[in-house]
Amino acid sequence: MTAARGLGEQTADFDPRVWRERGAPLVAATGDGVLSGHTVAVKDLYAVAGYPLGGGVPEFLGALMDAHAPVVASLLAAGADIAGIAQTDEFAYSITGGNGRYGMPINPAAPQRIPGGSSSGSAVAVARGEAAIGLGTDTAGSIRVPAAYQGLWGMRTTHGSISTAGLLPLAESFDTVGWMTRDLDTLRAVAECLLPEQNSGPYELIVDPDLCAVADAEVSEAGLKAARQLGAVDYRLNADLESWFTAFRTVQAFEAWRNHGAWISAHPGSLESEVAQRFRIASTVTAGEACAARSVLRDAVGVLRDALRGRFLVLPTVATLPPLRVASAGALESGRARTLHLTCLASIVGGPAVSFPLARIRGIPSGLCLVGAPGTDLNVVLILGEKIRDTGYFGFPA
Repeated sequence: MTAARGLGEQTADFDPRVWRERGAPLVAATGDGVLSGHTVAVKDLYAVAGYPLGGGVPEFLGALMDAHAPVVASLLAAGADIAGIAQTDEFAYSITGGNGRYGMPINPAAPQRIPGGSSSGSAVAVARGEAAIGLGTDTAGSIRVPAAYQGLWGMRTTHGSISTAGLLPLAESFDTVGWMTRDLDTLRAVAECLLPEQNSGPYELIVDPDLCAVADAEVSEAGLKAARQLGAVDYRLNADLESWFTAFRTVQAFEAWRNHGAWISAHPGSLESEVAQRFRIASTVTAGEACAARSVLRDAVGVLRDALRGRFLVLPTVATLPPLRVASAGALESGRARTLHLTCLASIVGGPAVSFPLARIRGIPSGLCLVGAPGTDLNVVLILGEKIRDTGYFGFPA
C-alpha cells in the first residue's frame, strides 16, 4: 500500500480532495479486453484488495480488504487499470461533493461551482483526465448529479443488475453501481463489459413538461428544447412527486441509519455538520414510518413502470446549474431538494438512467437524462447513440 499522507498534503499527481490513494497504476489489470488501456478511479465505497474501505470518513478506515468487489474485479479482467481510490461525500449521504475532513475538490468544468457528489472524487478524476472511467454508486443521484455538474456522461444501472457485493451500503433498496466517462463510446464499453445482454424493441421518447418545471426556468427550457430535438413527445406522467419524494427519502433515511447508526453513535464528531444532521434526522425514522413509505413507493413503481413500457423518459438531470462553492447552506439545500425530486424517479422504479451533457447555459455545464424501465440499460445507451447520430445533437460525434 502507498505511504500514508497527511490530510492536507497535495503533490502534482495527488490531491487528497480527489484521491485517497493513487498509483501508477494502483492496481494493474488482470486481463486483456474491451477496457485495455483505460484507467479507473474507484469510489471509496468499493473493496479494493490490499486497501481499507474508507467511506469518506478517516476514522472509518479499518482492516485491509482481502478481495476486490466483483465489479472491480470485472473491470480489471476486462483490461482496465485502477488509477486510485477516489474520495466520496461522507458515507455517500450527500450530492454536494464536499467532505468535511478531506475538502471539496475543484470542479474542472466550473471552478467556482460545486462538483456534485457523492461520487465527487471519481467524477473530478475523470473530468481532469486522470482516469478514463469513474466508478461510483447511485442511490439518489450520486452518479447523475456530478456528471451533469461537470459535463460528463454518467450511467446509473438497473437496481440489482450488477452485484453490489463488496460495496459499503447506504440504502440497499436503491444503491446501484454506476460510472462516469468523458464520452459515449467509453460509457458504452463499460456497459457492454458489465451488463448482461438485453432484448431490444420499439420505443419512443417522452417528456413531461410538469417534471421539467421542477427545475429553474433556464434549465427547464433547455431540457425541453433538447428533449424535443431528440424527438421526445409530450406525456403527462401525473406524478405525485412530493409524496413520492417524501416516501423515498424516508426509506433511504431508515436504511442509512440501520446501516451506519451504531458506528456513528460510537464515534461522535466523526462527520461534518451537513451529513451529521442528515443522519440525526434518519435516526428518528421508525420502522412503521418506513413501512408506510414503502407502500407509497409500491404505488409509484406501478405508475412509473406503466409510463416506461416501451418508452424512455427524458428530463433535466438536475434542477439547477451547479451552485457556487460559496452558496449558503439554505441555498444548497433548496436546490438539492428539487434536484432529488427529479433524480428519485429512476431510484424509485429501479431502472437505468443515463445523464449526458446538455448545451452549456451561460457557459455552465448541465445535463439531460434518459430514464428507462428496469432491464433496459443497454437500450438506453444504444438509443442515445442512434439519436445523436440521427439528429446531430449538439454536435456530438456519432
